[in-house]
Amino acid sequence: MSENLEVRRAGPPDAARRVLLLPGGMCTSEFYADVLARPAVAGLGMVAATLPGFGRTPPPADLSLENYARLMGAFAADERCDVVVGHSLGANVAIEMAALGVFTGPLVLLSPTFSRADEATFLGILDTVGRAPVIGAWAWSAMLRTVPAMMKKDMLKAGIPAERAQTLAADMGNNDPAFCRGIVRRYYDYLARHPSLVARLRDSGAQAWIVRGDHDEIDLKDEERRELEASPRITMVDVPNAGHLLLVEQPAPVAEVIVEATEAVSP
Repeated sequence: MSENLEVRRAGPPDAARRVLLLPGGMCTSEFYADVLARPAVAGLGMVAATLPGFGRTPPPADLSLENYARLMGAFAADERCDVVVGHSLGANVAIEMAALGVFTGPLVLLSPTFSRADEATFLGILDTVGRAPVIGAWAWSAMLRTVPAMMKKDMLKAGIPAERAQTLAADMGNNDPAFCRGIVRRYYDYLARHPSLVARLRDSGAQAWIVRGDHDEIDLKDEERRELEASPRITMVDVPNAGHLLLVEQPAPVAEVIVEATEAVSP
């Protein structure tokens, strides 16, 4: 699988600390370009890898999150990565990597979802409609036709430059509807199997930084936050003036948390 991955690299090839960065759903490694360009991470070996299937890359036969965790765990080992960073769906894959024990280093989780109730309402509706035999395929095709314009509008509102917003919006539109329909179905099946990902992360024993924008569209229930804050191995980081795309809107504080996580790696 590793030869089929779309990968973007930055930093010294012989860096003492190496970081694997996993983008979110419908995104590619392009979404990490702003983080990779920050001076704070210049000395780190940075490897941003698109989750297989997104950006029309070759998908795996098994679209379950458990399989994605195993695949990316093997890739992290091949790349000798000390830290895994994940955004959105990529963050949930990182949680599962720790839960399965296929990666044991620190995690930086950018806007993960900890329960079905936290997820964006439209995605749950789309998944429900998407399970219908005929209308499901139409719904996903229609959604992907409208995503670029919607996302560009939201990014411009967030202050992202027009050219950059255009690039990222087009990146999200470049996805196969059938693949997206399939992986979102498997994602919701995963959330049904694990109603509390707070417990799954905590019980994995992983050291983790959970980084969220102050107006993130993904919810975090008060009880979930209390449980996360009660864990001595979990650090909560709130980023001002950022939503769900905090890695694009506020790359500097994200880069600083990544550096902090690399400093926590055991010699």
